[in-house]
Amino acid sequence: MSVRETISVGGQWRAAAAGGTRAILDPADAWTLAVVAEGDAEDTDAAVAAARRAFDEGPWPRTATAERAAVLRRIADLLQRDREEIAEWESRDTGKTLEEGRVDVDDVTSAFRYFADLVMNESGGRVVDAGDPEVHSIVVHESVGVCAMITPWNYPLLQASWKVAPALAAGDTFVIKPSELTPMSTVHLVKLAHEAGVPAGVANIVTGAGATVGARLSEHPDVDLVSFTGGLVSGTKVAQAAAASVKKVALELGGKNPNVVFADACATEEGFDTAVDQALNAAFIHSGQVCSAGARLIVEEPVRERFVAELARRAGRIRLGRGTEDGVECGPLVSQQQLEKTEAYVASARAEGAVVRAGGARPEPSEVRPESGYFYSPTVLDDCHRGMKVVREETFGPIVTVEGFTTEDEAVSLANDTEYGLAGAVFSGDTARARRVAARLRHGTIWINDFHPYLPQAEWGGFGKSGVGRELGPSGLDEYRETKHVYENLRPSPVRWFAG
Repeated sequence: MSVRETISVGGQWRAAAAGGTRAILDPADAWTLAVVAEGDAEDTDAAVAAARRAFDEGPWPRTATAERAAVLRRIADLLQRDREEIAEWESRDTGKTLEEGRVDVDDVTSAFRYFADLVMNESGGRVVDAGDPEVHSIVVHESVGVCAMITPWNYPLLQASWKVAPALAAGDTFVIKPSELTPMSTVHLVKLAHEAGVPAGVANIVTGAGATVGARLSEHPDVDLVSFTGGLVSGTKVAQAAAASVKKVALELGGKNPNVVFADACATEEGFDTAVDQALNAAFIHSGQVCSAGARLIVEEPVRERFVAELARRAGRIRLGRGTEDGVECGPLVSQQQLEKTEAYVASARAEGAVVRAGGARPEPSEVRPESGYFYSPTVLDDCHRGMKVVREETFGPIVTVEGFTTEDEAVSLANDTEYGLAGAVFSGDTARARRVAARLRHGTIWINDFHPYLPQAEWGGFGKSGVGRELGPSGLDEYRETKHVYENLRPSPVRWFAG
């Protein structure tokens, strides 16, 4: 298998300067999908230099807003043209189902179109009343400059788009480092940006490890903003590295997300079925490898036993296999490391007293589930409490823990008892109660009687250790801009502050 030239610097695709390569594995069978360039600090410096030149000397930051928006729309059209190809890469690279990959491409398309519309609908600035008719005062937004983007392995294309689309809309240039495990769809996205007419040097990509490429991007003095999505430990290192040059930092660091189910949500058979179905979706979409996964199920005691029994029954019927196979509902974990991490969390839960109601082991191999693949059965852990490691930490696997509550205050207390604060949900048949609880939850996104949907026009981000800054929405665009106040004296005259 030939090595792909997956580093793009100044519009030119190339291999790594030092000749390094990395095999990209299919998590369904651990076979090699592709061999890509393994960049290092030298490649990173070259990419940042290209982005710096393109910003300081090139046309993109000074291109008319309508022209930039048109480029974003062309990228959106190209994404739809290549929808099946990209979806298959996303499925084979990450392990998710092919249908999930298609949904990701559609969501990415929507993000590019949203930011194109957003910048087109903005006014020329916010006029500030200075209290003096002889003063014209206005607040404007300008491109932040060179952006470093470090993206995760679970939603490589989606997370890239949440950064690339607003950066391009704002007139920035960038260097993106996708996860070394799942780089292929991001490489394709950068190629589409070039095809759509993004000038040379605006969109650069370096494939490689976080410890080399990511670390260098975070500390680089010519980078004006670093946007990172990933784990808390790595995000902390990014923030520390960026601090020396006092660059802007945006961090999305995951969550430990509560799904609170009140008994009144299950008062009818339809309500019960919906709440159980949503709990399955919350916990097991993409094998739980979702930053907003509803991994903590918090159920009111009167319905807890019935709810957990049905949840476990349905979890045991989820069809596991290679994501590109028809009929498969859930794919493998992304890597051997992630599989071993999941096994360790379940082992610690058992040791701390949790009861395994479903899963808790690797599944039997089958025609669609090779023994060499990184599969783990959807797992329901009952009798859990806040002191357990599996309840406190982000597992990023197909694990849902179950806790019970008896009062509304207890439910809120449990749901907020986490160092994270990314997302959460409330299921209740009482609208007033659901909205009251939602208002008390300290999480960046709250769903009521639903789980997982997001809108490109609504901000995404978290409280606490889930990060700083927001993606999507108007705030997601503002992350990639600087704010400037221009104060103009229309009738200048001497101030005479000093007598001389």
